[in-house]
Amino acid sequence: MTTSTTAASPTPAALSALVVELRELLGDRGVSVELAAREKASVDGSRLSPVISQQLPLGLADLVAFPTSAEEIAAVVGAASRHGVPITPRGKGTGNYGQAIPMAGGLVLDMTKARAITEVGDGYLTAEAGATMVALEQASNKQDQQILLYPSTAQSSLGGFLSGGSGGTGSIKHGSNHMGFVLALDVVHASPEATLIHVEGEEAQAYVHNYGTAGIIARATIRLEPLQDWRGFFASFDTFEQLLPLIRAFGELDPLPRLASGDLATLADALPDDPGIPAGRASLRAILDASTVEAATSLVLAAGGRVEDVREGPQTSMKISMMSYNHPIEWLQKAYPDTYFHVEVSGDALIDRIDEVHAVYPGGMLHIETAHGRPIGMLAGTYTSASAVYDGFARLTELGVGFHNPHQWYVDFEPARTRALAATTDPDGLLNPGKLVDAPLTTGAKVS
Repeated sequence: MTTSTTAASPTPAALSALVVELRELLGDRGVSVELAAREKASVDGSRLSPVISQQLPLGLADLVAFPTSAEEIAAVVGAASRHGVPITPRGKGTGNYGQAIPMAGGLVLDMTKARAITEVGDGYLTAEAGATMVALEQASNKQDQQILLYPSTAQSSLGGFLSGGSGGTGSIKHGSNHMGFVLALDVVHASPEATLIHVEGEEAQAYVHNYGTAGIIARATIRLEPLQDWRGFFASFDTFEQLLPLIRAFGELDPLPRLASGDLATLADALPDDPGIPAGRASLRAILDASTVEAATSLVLAAGGRVEDVREGPQTSMKISMMSYNHPIEWLQKAYPDTYFHVEVSGDALIDRIDEVHAVYPGGMLHIETAHGRPIGMLAGTYTSASAVYDGFARLTELGVGFHNPHQWYVDFEPARTRALAATTDPDGLLNPGKLVDAPLTTGAKVS
């Protein structure tokens, strides 16, 4: 693999000069060179991947800056650029695959204090990069609106979700965050005279899901839709096979659910006690429009299952979200340490050929969802080696399963477009070095 541009490690003189300048800009509390702060800013959730875990640590920040506004973000980037210091942007650190680890050292740009929600209008919301997705949802709800989608970790920041995330709660209708979610961005390029640059439409999309390697998102305007009356829906089944067809059926309810997830009994046994998710039974959780609860109940009963509970309130939706996408793997790893890994998968074979899908990896078990009209999920297995993970990709291809390898930190969504953009916006390779590389062959097809 080769990188398009790679920043050199910063010199002690450059770092010292940058610290002085940033303290003048942000105050003493806005900059830290303490080891504890540097270590905290240099890790994310990448221990979720046993492949990456074997390579940790991947980098250590030399200093951390905490700007409190989009304008300060731009000023910090400008200062670091003048001193030739690499810049790794960071939100809440909820990413799972090392995208926010400062592999070249230098500056970690912690944007969690730049969290103002500046405007909620008819069909749109504007906020700074550090605002959390749950805060955006709450602000929208007060105006009888809702955000289109949010990641399964709803405490993630807006900038982090746009830069490193993809789909989540709401993807069943709206797909990913590069499918009309973003209306406009204020971004910052790696320039000594860095300022906020406003981009809209397709121009803005070029900065989404590239980990800040071509420009750092400081502020964003996202699309809203009318608020719906949601219900948390919990059902269970004797077998996973009874549940599987309902993933398709729930994806045809009108209005569409915000989320529909299903798992083998193995997950229910690993979760904290909840009467809606009884141990020993396959579990289906959904966030349904209230008007569809009766239809969903009929579907469950016809499939031989039982409805365990129907709950109101945003906390229920957040709870269900935290058991979707990657989160089942986290619960399995907590219950069975040093056992599981996962691969992101998609396609009809997840339902139609489930036994063969499960057989790809020892101990195979599928967490299934539906997004934008197709089955998607996370295929978990017992971890033995990185090579065994990669060897399974060929078998998934034979089964017609789309897959994405999550055990790497490289930009793999439109990487050629990002490299072309970064050649202009980051000519010295200062933005998140180590992440913009030629994608390895093991990456696979993007599932979102």
